[in-house]
Amino acid sequence: MADMMQVLMLAAIQAAQQAREHGNHPFGTVLASLDGQVLLTVENTVNTDHDTTAHAETSLVRIASQQYDPAFLAECTLYASTEPCPMCAGAIYWANIGRVVFGLSQEQLYVIIGGGAKERLLLPCREVFSHGGKAIEVIGPMMENEARAVHLGFWDNPAI
Repeated sequence: MADMMQVLMLAAIQAAQQAREHGNHPFGTVLASLDGQVLLTVENTVNTDHDTTAHAETSLVRIASQQYDPAFLAECTLYASTEPCPMCAGAIYWANIGRVVFGLSQEQLYVIIGGGAKERLLLPCREVFSHGGKAIEVIGPMMENEARAVHLGFWDNPAI
């Protein structure tokens, strides 16, 4: 189980690297079935789509909700290269995805971004989910060093 989780987390981190290479913020996500089969892999497209809601997780939820019913999604796991933001956590909740595994924590992301970041809304996904009426399992941070690496040097660009 742990090996499968690591493979799926690495796939999410690779999606984040691809997002960065495509000119977007370095975030990626994977949706896996109960048996670990990759169902969807999505990268952040905020910059290239000119859509502030095109976070990897929210985009994945949009696609997953069209392809799978809520009962199936309750058995799935979303792997996120970085802890889902409050918007993405809400989307995950409403889609009925049963488990979230993340790499880099929001707290550590903000350390990388720096003190003057205006894009700050520190509200851990566990906190968002705790206000709902159903349980969503959260595992993370996991493989935080690997997840951190994709962010290094990216947020230094003042044009971002």
